[in-house]
Amino acid sequence: MNRRKLLPVLRHIVSRPTAPFHEQAVAEAILGFLRDLPHVAVRTDKHGNLIAHYERTGSHESPAPPRYAFAAHMDHPGWVRADGQPVGPVVQFPGDRHPMQFLGGIPEACLANPRVRGYGHFAMWDLPEFRVREGLIHARACDDLVGCAVIVAMFMELEESGAQGACLGLFTRAEEVGFVGAMKLAASGLIPDGLTIISIETSSERPPAKIGGGPIVRVGDKSSIFDSAATAALAQIAADSHIPVQRCLMPGGTCEATAYQLCGFRSAALCVALGNYHNCGPDNQIAPEYVSFSDVRELVRLCARIAVDRAKRNQAVKALKKRLKANTDKYRKMLKKRA
Repeated sequence: MNRRKLLPVLRHIVSRPTAPFHEQAVAEAILGFLRDLPHVAVRTDKHGNLIAHYERTGSHESPAPPRYAFAAHMDHPGWVRADGQPVGPVVQFPGDRHPMQFLGGIPEACLANPRVRGYGHFAMWDLPEFRVREGLIHARACDDLVGCAVIVAMFMELEESGAQGACLGLFTRAEEVGFVGAMKLAASGLIPDGLTIISIETSSERPPAKIGGGPIVRVGDKSSIFDSAATAALAQIAADSHIPVQRCLMPGGTCEATAYQLCGFRSAALCVALGNYHNCGPDNQIAPEYVSFSDVRELVRLCARIAVDRAKRNQAVKALKKRLKANTDKYRKMLKKRA
């Protein structure tokens, strides 16, 4: 997807106000794009998560079950009106009779002297909603609205190219307070068994990952390692598609791939490197998050290739096994001589 088509998708979704349990504006923006795609059907579960299903086949073919689901969350750390006993830091903002509590992981030093913009029952940092400068997207909330926009753009690219196949998009709520939406969705029975769930994230830039270095095949996070075969397949699809990728652990946080994996699903992850993670800038100052536009564009392209892939998940593992066996056979005689 080119810049002219991708930027409006990013701008419209990333600019929406959101916080844990207050993702309605983001959900509406997502639905606004997807309802115009004839081969995408969307349903909302009873917890407010969105499940989008792309399916397109030839005229004489039976629909094949999806092999991949792409998951992103619609919330971002923010201030939420405290109803009952607060579960996070609380502050009373001028002009608001009700205290607000902060939901989401952030160092306490970053919460001093907050400047916020209110949206009724919740508030976000008073930061620019969306700007593009020198190849970087600066926004009040890249995490994980950029991930949501990537999945929407992937569906648009599949629709425009006439790609045949099937895949799911999972847009979840309240990830920042412990994967609440994802855990409810995983237990709902709405996700078919046997597919691979790929978490699409923005993840704090940590060496060797570099902003601008391309999409990242994320082998794990702070809490777990993801499925080896699925991870190898993603890397193989990227190589076959001539999409340069970085392969990194990205241990700065825990992503939804871990949650789905704990619920029994095969999981993998892709991300782009993120600056000012959770709006924490230098010297604990609140600042816009930022990502590379080229990283995001290439991630959309990679997701679109993965979505309709039918073979790479097992091929990558078989190729590695074959290579190791050939190497063993090569040195078999040497092993026998030294035994």
